[in-house]
Amino acid sequence: MPANNGNAGGTRLVIVESPAKAKTIAGYLGRGYIVESSIGHIRDLPGKADDIPEKYRGESWAKLGVNVDHDFEPLYVVNPDKRSQVTKLRALLKDADELYLATDEDREGEAIAWHLREVLKPKVPVHRMVFHEITPQAIQDAVSNPRDLDLRLVDAQETRRILDRLYGYEVSPVLWKKVKPRLSAGRVQSVATRLVVERERDRMAFTSAAYWDLAAVFDTGREADDPSRFGATLTGVAGKRVAQGRDFASTGQLKNGDVLHLDEAAATSLAGRLAGASYAVRSVERKPYTRKPYAPFRTTTLQQEASRKLGFSAKYTMQVAQKLYENGFITYMRTDSITLSETAVAAARSQAVKLYGSAYVPDKPRVYTSKVKSAQEAHEAIRPSGEEFRTPGETGLSGDMFRLYELIWQRTVASQMKDAVGESVSVKVLADREEAEFSATGRTITFHGFLKAYVEGADDPSTDRDDSEKRLPNLAEGDALTALELNVAGHATKPPARYTEASLVKELEDREIGRPSTYASIIGTILDRGYVFKKGTALVPSFLAFAVNNLLEQHFGNLVDYDFTAEMEKVLDDIANDRAERVPELRRFYFGEGEGDEGLKEMVSDLGDIDAKEISSFPIRGSDIVIRVGRFGPYLDRDGARVNVPEDMTPDELTAEKAEELFARPSTTRELGKDPETGFVIQARDGKYGPYVTEVLPEPVPAADGAKKRTKKADVPKPRISSLFKSMDLQEITLEDALMLLTIPRVVGEIDGEEVVAYNGQFGPYIKKGTDSRSLAAEEELLTVTIEQAKALFAQPKPRGRGRAAAPPLRELGDDPNSNKPVVVKDGRFGPYVTDGVTNASLRKGDTVEEITIARAAELLAERRAREPAPKPKRATRARPAATKK
Repeated sequence: MPANNGNAGGTRLVIVESPAKAKTIAGYLGRGYIVESSIGHIRDLPGKADDIPEKYRGESWAKLGVNVDHDFEPLYVVNPDKRSQVTKLRALLKDADELYLATDEDREGEAIAWHLREVLKPKVPVHRMVFHEITPQAIQDAVSNPRDLDLRLVDAQETRRILDRLYGYEVSPVLWKKVKPRLSAGRVQSVATRLVVERERDRMAFTSAAYWDLAAVFDTGREADDPSRFGATLTGVAGKRVAQGRDFASTGQLKNGDVLHLDEAAATSLAGRLAGASYAVRSVERKPYTRKPYAPFRTTTLQQEASRKLGFSAKYTMQVAQKLYENGFITYMRTDSITLSETAVAAARSQAVKLYGSAYVPDKPRVYTSKVKSAQEAHEAIRPSGEEFRTPGETGLSGDMFRLYELIWQRTVASQMKDAVGESVSVKVLADREEAEFSATGRTITFHGFLKAYVEGADDPSTDRDDSEKRLPNLAEGDALTALELNVAGHATKPPARYTEASLVKELEDREIGRPSTYASIIGTILDRGYVFKKGTALVPSFLAFAVNNLLEQHFGNLVDYDFTAEMEKVLDDIANDRAERVPELRRFYFGEGEGDEGLKEMVSDLGDIDAKEISSFPIRGSDIVIRVGRFGPYLDRDGARVNVPEDMTPDELTAEKAEELFARPSTTRELGKDPETGFVIQARDGKYGPYVTEVLPEPVPAADGAKKRTKKADVPKPRISSLFKSMDLQEITLEDALMLLTIPRVVGEIDGEEVVAYNGQFGPYIKKGTDSRSLAAEEELLTVTIEQAKALFAQPKPRGRGRAAAPPLRELGDDPNSNKPVVVKDGRFGPYVTDGVTNASLRKGDTVEEITIARAAELLAERRAREPAPKPKRATRARPAATKK
């Protein structure tokens, strides 16, 4: 590291992405360095029309932000919320002698560094400073060994950004026109949605099959055996294998006829014939069992394991990991490498010896190489930082930061330990009648090796963990056995499990779709857009997702094709590795390559053959009922008769029988009669926010020929609407009740020349005079309160708050790892929400008060904070130099 005591070596400005990272690094560099953050990207393609510079607004490509006719040149603008930060960085650069761009070492970080250089236009030497952990030694090494900007990485990132912009800005408007306004399509998000939809389709098409077998408990009769008893399952009869779940297709039919399918009657009859039979061991097969350690974490495996073991979403995992990295506890968390540096290997081996003894550590270090084709081996796996690892107890961490660090620490140490070894045993038992054969398997672990430190979780909770053991007696061929129990056991095949965040991340990576570092944001996007919601940990597609996927599959098939999307990722890798060029690849994607190779522009140019109604319609199997997706949600349609689909109903639950049930329910819309004054029909309806009454206005009269046909929205008459009182019932309300409700808001009279009006508001009934208001005790008073009563209420001092004690929380969840404040679940007017006392966030579709975890609550609160407007930055003030005496 160059000498930098005082300002003898000049002032060096170091720019990183985040304030937290800047604070940590500043503490390591000391005097002579100024460390400031860019707070992420400082410029991007324009997000809205107002962001487009005046001189480009007339250009046909301006809204895209990409000049598709001029080598796909991007139009970059400084983000409005970053202008003050750019001004600050420019001011700091004026007094600097060198500039170090110390953004993350991936493509995104390289692009941020390039944009900083382009915007700041430094006149001093510029260095690219990279590191994968924030420790004093790593930062010193990074300063001492800077490199140049890697423009190939910048090209790859820019290509990815332009591809995503073209895809989103060209395809999303099609969804607006044909499905629903304000929807979005994305190069990877649409493919991820397709995966979730296809899994739900498989579940909907699935037919369960029932099959039966026998479960026996055998005894060796030897008291010295430990154990002497073991369970076994019927696997064969008369030389035929008994059918198991794997033998049935998703249609419920057997895949082949070579197996014996037992129903309940056949299984019961067989059990009866085997009563009193003699049994003996037919064969015993023993094999050595070996389980090698798991590789250190990369981004995707960390997300998967944090989901399984800690209940974290992918997005929340990355938020916590980001904090651990920025505060110097772990290495860089966006990596697809599983390699460890020699220093890290030595640290892991040393800690394993210290904790478990030398017998648990192999003679030679373990070396891991990635099976991911596009892995960037220049990066390192996610591990504890430093030349010596801190145990979780030595970090001083707490909450979710502690839990995630512990997971990473355990996995890293275990990766350098010995194999677990043992023995697996397979036993077959034969009855002396019916040629009935039973099978049992067991496993014993004689040396746990790495399993002492870490055992990986599983997506299927019924799967045995790697450290589970099942001991069988010491059996030999010919040993006589006694059947203590012989029970008939019924089973049914199950539909394929829905994706969880962990399994969806694995599927995307296995198919090489997208970058692992983007999976968390992709899953977050499809959840936020309403394409997917959570039911427990399962990802469930909405009916809206079915409609969107229908349109994309039928009319933009190439764009949601799994192989095509994976190929685009390889193209980006080729650009980064100087094997391909940006412009030809973008031209091929957007314009195509001649006849037979349709580009994106041609795909979106002709929308005439897209039938919006057909796209959003899904016949229910075995029924004349059709599910339709409307602008206000899904509903069932049968020859014009409609009924809404309950908001919490999943697509695979909406069978023909369930649809009939919904139609059989009392109508959620009741016609009460006509208003004698207007002649309009009055209806009572059940809406999203509860039951209400409204009037049905006649259709507007079409404009005469030659007249102006467009009508301003404000000129269209709106029907009167009023919510039912809490004491009223939708099925019992009368026309007289409805007409009274429609008088609300009701003018009560005047006080001192100001009108007094009675309203039914968000927080209950009240009266209002100008800007002053008073609450009413009950909703019924809205119809009866007099001007004298109103005068008496306004004569009283206005109570603070809402005049009632706050209701106790529904649940206490623990401390938010971001704000360190206690989080509770409360019940609000529009449903339950979580709060840390400062930020509130409503529970989403699929979240329940009973099942929500602190991790999920923290994720919701973090997303809510991110949507809040940033506080206006305070104007920087320069310290005035002290006056000197002359």
